[in-house]
Parts: sequence; C-alpha cells; structure tokens
Amino acid sequence: MTIVQRERRVEHYRLATALPRLAACAGRTMMLLARRRVHMPRRRIDTWVRFADGSTSRIYRETVLDRAAPHEPCVLIVQFRLRYVRGSGHRMFRAESLLNTPLFVAFPGFVSKLWLAADEHGVYRGCYDWDGPEAAREYVRALWWPLALVSDTASIKYQVLPGVRRDAVLAGAGHVDVGAGREQDQWWRPLAAPPHA
Repeated sequence: MTIVQRERRVEHYRLATALPRLAACAGRTMMLLARRRVHMPRRRIDTWVRFADGSTSRIYRETVLDRAAPHEPCVLIVQFRLRYVRGSGHRMFRAESLLNTPLFVAFPGFVSKLWLAADEHGVYRGCYDWDGPEAAREYVRALWWPLALVSDTASIKYQVLPGVRRDAVLAGAGHVDVGAGREQDQWWRPLAAPPHA
C-alpha cells in the first residue's frame, strides 16, 4: 500500500464546537468505564519504537475499548511537545495523563491507543487504531484544544494512514510506502516494532 500523504498540522474546530464534543465524549466514557469496556493491557509497556526521523519513544500505556472490529481501519498518529515541562515533570505528566482518557475513549471510531513517552526532543506521540479516517480527523480537530493548553501549538501534528491497522504498521513499516520525503517529515513513521505487535 502506498501512502503519499504528508504530515498535517491540525485544522482545529472553534472552541464552541470542540467543547460540546469533548464533554459528550467524557460523559459516554463514564458509561463505558462503568460497564468495564475500557482496558489497559500491559504486554507492550516499556517497549521501544524507533521512528524514521531518528527518534525513539517508549510505550508507557495502552488503552483498548471492547467494540466490534473496525469497518474502515486506519492508524492515527498524533504528536505534541509540552511547554515548560523538564526532567521529573515528564514523569508527573505521564502519571497525570491517565486523567485524559475520557477525552478520547468514547469518540466515534476509537479502537485503541498506545501512549508513547517523550522522545529525545521532548515530543510525545499517541498511536491509535481508529475506525474511519474522517472520524479520526474529527477527533483530532477537537483534541487540539486540550493539547493547546499544555503544548507548543506548532508541535501539534497528526498523520492518518487509511486502510491499515496499527499492529501491521508497527510490525514493519515496510507495509507503508510513503514515497520520497525528508526524514524529519516522517516523525510519525515507526521503523522498529514492539515484540508483541
């Protein structure tokens, strides 16, 4: 499969549009949690992923929703760099970030997420399985606002890879032919897979 799509900066919703979507997602997430449909498997935790831009990130959490298999599988990768967080602040952010779960689990199309710790440049990534490329983009347009509160807004980027599953991309990004491009433009492209991917 050839994907010639370049990275994208987030074209976000207006705040008045994003807030109701985020609030509705949080409300639905509470119901999913109460029904025990949200899980945090540990088998990929502390494995490393190397990206085509030369950076490496450690998986520190996984979130999975019990749901039907996706009809239109796609992978969504989001990156951001926190403002004012250094040293042990990263450890505190990783612990606190669990509280952000209600902002995505019940968005239409969510399947699963790998949470990747800050790389050598302080960049965090989320690597998602999603059902439907447009649904993934809708999520990112709302996600911009919570990220903008704590991140350098120029660092917020995303990539949607339609027609593939996350584990296939992580298992050997040779499945994804991105065509010519500079390495730094391929911040989203994993080259090394977790052993259980």
